Amino acid sequence: MLLGAHMSISGGIYTAFERGRHVGCTTMQIFSKNNNQWQGKPLTEQDITNYKKEAKKTNIQPVVVHSSYLINLCAKDRTTLKKSRDAFFDELDRCRRLGIPYFVFHPGSHVGQGEETGLKIIADSLNMVHEKTKGYRVKSVIEVTAGQGSNLGYRFEQVRSIINMVENKRRMGVCIDTCHLFAAGYDISNKKGYEQTLREFDDIIGLKRLMVIHLNDSKGSLGSRLDRHEHIGKGQIGDAGFSLIMNDNRFRNIPKILETPKGGDMKEDVMNLWRLRGYIKI
Repeated sequence: MLLGAHMSISGGIYTAFERGRHVGCTTMQIFSKNNNQWQGKPLTEQDITNYKKEAKKTNIQPVVVHSSYLINLCAKDRTTLKKSRDAFFDELDRCRRLGIPYFVFHPGSHVGQGEETGLKIIADSLNMVHEKTKGYRVKSVIEVTAGQGSNLGYRFEQVRSIINMVENKRRMGVCIDTCHLFAAGYDISNKKGYEQTLREFDDIIGLKRLMVIHLNDSKGSLGSRLDRHEHIGKGQIGDAGFSLIMNDNRFRNIPKILETPKGGDMKEDVMNLWRLRGYIKI
């Protein structure tokens, strides 16, 4: 079972592996650089050597990188848009150098430009970056959002629209976040709603594009479009929804990553991973 959490890279990107091992990860997610800066400190050859050494030692794989939250691939401001595209390229290249297969990103916020315009600019951004990274095996993985504010990607149709406009579709994957799905109006808290949501996803996007799952309960109610994560089983999705996911054989080999609230000692990650494993019946 590929199950893990988002781990800190404080002290060096390779240090995430020991943290992941400590809490019981078999897969994990990291940032590839300081999340609060446009430009990260360049990766050295020693950084890469240390990373690959720890990866082999712990056998935590695959590793997923989440993009900086500064990136907005449909930013209205041209300077911000250029910075976003440059940062996206830089992070894809970091993934390539480290051998990381999945780069998860939020599509972007249209900031008053309108949804159709925003979706087109996101696809243009992806096409530009993919053109600069020909031959890369790293997947650009769109995360379904909660739809807070003017964020795009909160409907499966929007995600499909972006992928349809991307020229190299083999580079594209999708990440579903349970909190985001629920907040966007997809009721995965019960069997009927869960099965309907997955049928829609498969019909509109295709389950073959699902590369990563973020496991987070939701503080917000169904359709609230509130992106507020809660501990597993403690929010509006509850035990039933997560039990369905953990016992769905289609997802057994898909990385399932916690992004739940945590303190400095990572006890919350241990608790949430333990809870998730407790749902498994298969």
